[in-house]
Amino acid sequence: MHKRARSVSMAVLPLTLIIGLGAGLPGIARAEVCVGDDAGHELCLEAPAKRIVALSPGVTELLFAAGAGERVVGAVSFSDYPVAAQALPRVGSYDRLDLEALLALEPDLVVAWQGGNPREQVERLSRLGLPVYFSDVEDFAGVAGTLERFGTLAGTPEVGATTAASLREEVATLRERYANAAPVPVFYQVWEQPLMTINGEHWISRSLELCGGVNLFADESTLAPRIGVESVLARDPEAIITGGMGKPDSTWLEAWRDFPQLTAVQRDNLFFVDPDLVQRATPRLVEGTRQLCQRLEVARGRR
Repeated sequence: MHKRARSVSMAVLPLTLIIGLGAGLPGIARAEVCVGDDAGHELCLEAPAKRIVALSPGVTELLFAAGAGERVVGAVSFSDYPVAAQALPRVGSYDRLDLEALLALEPDLVVAWQGGNPREQVERLSRLGLPVYFSDVEDFAGVAGTLERFGTLAGTPEVGATTAASLREEVATLRERYANAAPVPVFYQVWEQPLMTINGEHWISRSLELCGGVNLFADESTLAPRIGVESVLARDPEAIITGGMGKPDSTWLEAWRDFPQLTAVQRDNLFFVDPDLVQRATPRLVEGTRQLCQRLEVARGRR
């Protein structure tokens, strides 16, 4: 049974705004909106949110995609897409929030990253009476559902629904196209020092699977496990993919040429993808998945 957590936005609004909304006056209808979040809570606002603070770059991007961009008044560092997000006031980083700066923005909704924000700081926001939505997107279905819920919370349901429908259609097209693609064993490199990858629960792994890729570290217990070079050599990927530091001439990829016994090196299947397109679970993940699929098609052609 999911815990029911009703958050009332009016508790944190300035008095003048409350009066302007007709709070407490008979005969004034309120358009209450309720959605379920990814923590299993029900979040209810007395009216669509007008001052939203986003606590991860991905959340910021999702809010804009759902048509709520004009209602976002604050974001964490590295919230750089779309361009308009770059001008938003900052409230710290996703892993260390600046609560003073956040509270000064007087938000009527905070969207937290369930798997990344400091739990104690987010819980403090809830105790202060701020409505908090917990976001934890894991796959394309989660992206689409989040777009719809964000649209509802921000009073832009049509935009959220339209964007979600378009995403579902594009994903279905990709899934159909690569449904019978020959499997390609893949190592996806998230980081170099320490060497890190993804397990099968990560959305990048699910995108690879859609393309016919086989994540060689899918059985790891943690979402982004640390591994050793020896583990990569033992599993011998046919393709190695990374976003590196965001540059196509990734030194991370070139470093693998020191191991000529790897099938990926022998066939020159060392591929770069734009990390912003695959390492955030947002609508741009569709384009990132296309890039992954294209790289794996190249690998198949080199057999």
